[in-house]
Amino acid sequence: MIKQSVFIFLFSIACTNDSDPDPVVSSYHPNQDTPHIVFVTGDEEYRSEESMPMLARILANRYGFRVTVTYALSDGVIDPNRQDNIEGLEVLDDADMMVMYTRFRNLPDKQARYILDFAESGKPMAGFRTSTHAFSYGEDHPNHHLDFDWPQEVFGLPWISHHGGSNSTDLFLHEEAESHPILHAIEAFHARSWLYHATTLHERAEPLLTGRAVEGAEPGGTHFGDPYEVAWTQYYPGEMGTSRVFFTTLGHPQDFYDENMRRLSLQGIFWALGMEDQIPESGLDVEIIGEYDPNPAGFGEQFKQGIRPGDIILKVK
Repeated sequence: MIKQSVFIFLFSIACTNDSDPDPVVSSYHPNQDTPHIVFVTGDEEYRSEESMPMLARILANRYGFRVTVTYALSDGVIDPNRQDNIEGLEVLDDADMMVMYTRFRNLPDKQARYILDFAESGKPMAGFRTSTHAFSYGEDHPNHHLDFDWPQEVFGLPWISHHGGSNSTDLFLHEEAESHPILHAIEAFHARSWLYHATTLHERAEPLLTGRAVEGAEPGGTHFGDPYEVAWTQYYPGEMGTSRVFFTTLGHPQDFYDENMRRLSLQGIFWALGMEDQIPESGLDVEIIGEYDPNPAGFGEQFKQGIRPGDIILKVK
């Protein structure tokens, strides 16, 4: 146990909100009786501010979940380069599940507390790629334990290293997990993500997918290096209960073009919620709703500029 001290544009198709746009978060609650899933984004490399709202839109519009997406903001504008501010995290107090895709955040204690308290609540969680290094406070900071110990215990892996960005990954179903409901209708596939070195995977983790590094960005390249686990489940024993956790080290914006990746993500969320009996053998319908045309991965000003959460619409007619 750790001790504590949607990026979607106005589409060309018709879209509406039930109320005035929220200036801090993007939300759509089609059914007040369904679980409320909160996505926490804030990653300056892989466009989580675009991929996570795409998943949220499917969950809300096709499956009726209540969804909220929070973002790193500067002066009310989505800015993943802003590492010390994710506004709207108080919505986690009402959440039934937290999905994290952040990278090297050094949030003020008041904001971080919402995330840490949720992790100890016993409620389900999921994480993507850079959430192995969700926080970065440094050795001299009281929150330094969040840099490595927290992701190891909560998600199963801290940041270690990875192959270079000019490479990619081939994915294979873990032999002992082929019948797992998260893997229903998922086949071996190729991902643009370069392979993370999962050398300290937690003993509680149960692997789902294994990856082999591929030379180059396209399928068909030569494998090199050791295989590593790239998706798993685990149970985190928090202060208030034990959480079901789904995690994957995949998450390059182009990964989500592949229905296998979208299905892995959404079925992982269903499993974490204890809803695996609602995942058919044929897999969930993961067809993209609206548009998904993310900017490329990369640092600097790669992200789309000048967008406010209120401009993002999660309900699609």
